[in-house]
Amino acid sequence: MIGDDLITEARRAESSELDVLSTDELARLMNREDAIVAGAVAASLPDITAVIDAVVERVRGGGRLIYVGAGSSGRLAELDAAECEATFSVAPGRVIAVLAGSTAPTPFEREAAEDDADAGARDVVAVGAGGSDAVIVVSASGRTPYAVGAARAAARAGAFTACLVCCAGSELAEACEREICVVVGAEVLAGSTRLKAGTAQKLVLNMLSTVSMIRLGKTYAGLMIDVVPANEKLRARVRRVVGEATGAPPGAVDQALSEAAGEPKVAILSLVAGLDAETARERLAAADGNLRDALAG
Repeated sequence: MIGDDLITEARRAESSELDVLSTDELARLMNREDAIVAGAVAASLPDITAVIDAVVERVRGGGRLIYVGAGSSGRLAELDAAECEATFSVAPGRVIAVLAGSTAPTPFEREAAEDDADAGARDVVAVGAGGSDAVIVVSASGRTPYAVGAARAAARAGAFTACLVCCAGSELAEACEREICVVVGAEVLAGSTRLKAGTAQKLVLNMLSTVSMIRLGKTYAGLMIDVVPANEKLRARVRRVVGEATGAPPGAVDQALSEAAGEPKVAILSLVAGLDAETARERLAAADGNLRDALAG
């Protein structure tokens, strides 16, 4: 049967005792196991770095970052994609997630969708994946048919393809140009890959999107200068960001943000370089949106 030899499905020797352990013992066991994850991710840093550089190259050139996944892996990828638009002012459609069974009416049908390799291929074709895009396929086992079908279709379309898996020697790795393989071992609860495998995937996805956005000039001096101020919490954050980046007093920060239509980068450049908002916006455009380059110019 598929999955019989997968480390992600393996049963730990001590698992037979889980139901007789105390709550404290169970919590400590899970905490010890979780501590393994960061080291496993660290072992994959060279591969993570290579994939990030490929993503940056394609997004900088006008392409998209397209995540693909099923089940928990797909939902984690979907979460990472959703964060990019608000956190980094990424234009709608530039970072997207393709999720197995996303239009299915019931949870059962959504879970069953991961067995359909043809659906994975169709969904990638439907979003128009092509040579300018980076397609990152996420699957703990590396054998999910939907994920494999999607990766093969993306490769045929000429997209850069990479996978994020937790098992070595996977079918998905064979279908992709690059592999990020983070082996975290058997789960505390056999086969529950939303645990250590899911944590590993979340850590790597955090790196893929955040480091890519830093490299694309979406941050400055460790500050989120492209955040969309969609609510009061974020508006307060934007005011703090502009204040920290410029050293300007609150009144000047508020005025600069008002004249910049709430855009932090425009307000920062206006205050630091002594420019009106429109001139600051033009200089940023000439620097491809990179604030550090605009300040240097």
